[in-house]
Amino acid sequence: MIMKIRYGFSLALLIAVGFVSACSNDAKKPVAASAPALKKPVIMDPFRYHKLIEVSPGQDYDILSWGRGSTKTGAFMILHSDSAAAKYTTTTGDLDGSIIDVYNSDMDLDGNPEILIQVKGKDTVNHTTIYAFEFGGEKARKLDFPKLTKAEKKGYRGEDNFYIKDGALIREFPVYDGNGAGARPTGAKRQLQYSLRNNEFTVKQLSKDSTNVSDTKVSVTAPAQTVKAQEKHASSKKSRKHSKAKRHSPEKKHKKKHRRHRSDD
Repeated sequence: MIMKIRYGFSLALLIAVGFVSACSNDAKKPVAASAPALKKPVIMDPFRYHKLIEVSPGQDYDILSWGRGSTKTGAFMILHSDSAAAKYTTTTGDLDGSIIDVYNSDMDLDGNPEILIQVKGKDTVNHTTIYAFEFGGEKARKLDFPKLTKAEKKGYRGEDNFYIKDGALIREFPVYDGNGAGARPTGAKRQLQYSLRNNEFTVKQLSKDSTNVSDTKVSVTAPAQTVKAQEKHASSKKSRKHSKAKRHSPEKKHKKKHRRHRSDD
């Protein structure tokens, strides 16, 4: 009986030691910390878009779009929070399309920020619209953003990319060749620069006005061909002039006169 008790006690002791050892090994293993998954903020109906722009400490602009029953039209609002002065203003307007992005700048360097809202339209003509506002104090001034001219629009089929560079708004888009469904990208890009002076936009084209890559190649090689042609023409002209001068040289004239004199004798 005593042997059974001792055997049972030994077995229990071994199990306890094994359990403690297992717990000790588990404690030594590093626990991998799982990073919390970042969730995209959920925008509740009737809102579709939201972006916060902090112009300076205490000067915040919340840009939102909203509307029920349609995804093609709606409205936008710009909520300006001046927390330092405890003043809050709202600017609203009709929206044709969906907001792609919002940009902040001070292109005319007057200390008043501009908020530029890029909207992608559903049409196949303008594609992209810019709603521009300049904020000074509690007032918002609407700015007329220029539409593409006929020359700038040649080969345009949307796919605009906007960004701020050196205080100016840069717009670039691929150039297509052809119309309708048969239009194909040429590989060229048109780049425009928008500046602001006296609350009016000015536009400058930075890229070469070409709607076909092959046109660009021809324009590069054409001057070399022209130079060669000019050199060939000049050489031919010089040769003809030299030949003509040789025919009417004083030596030939003298020989010709001498032959005529001998014939008269």
